[in-house]
Amino acid sequence: MKRASKRGGGGEQLFFDDPAVDGLMGVVMALATEHYVLRDRLRLLEEQLARSGHIHGAEFPSPQEDAEAFTAELLRPLLGIQESVSAGGRFSLKSKSNRRRSKR
Repeated sequence: MKRASKRGGGGEQLFFDDPAVDGLMGVVMALATEHYVLRDRLRLLEEQLARSGHIHGAEFPSPQEDAEAFTAELLRPLLGIQESVSAGGRFSLKSKSNRRRSKR
């Protein structure tokens, strides 16, 4: 990743060496924004259901705590922190021959 710079003479910023990566990151961030809006609306509905007695024993983080946790998890891969490892299951990108060898 490099410092933000202006592309050509336009107003669009370039953060990565490849403009396609910038475009992809724009899509990811737009989807993340929509996801967070839905998550926040769900939290509000759950809080209303708890207040009205329809659900019991539910504890909800504050909106600030939830936003901070969501942002940290969203940015974790960009900071180079990746925790998941492929299990090589049915939908794995590994080739079938590699999966057969690993099962033996």
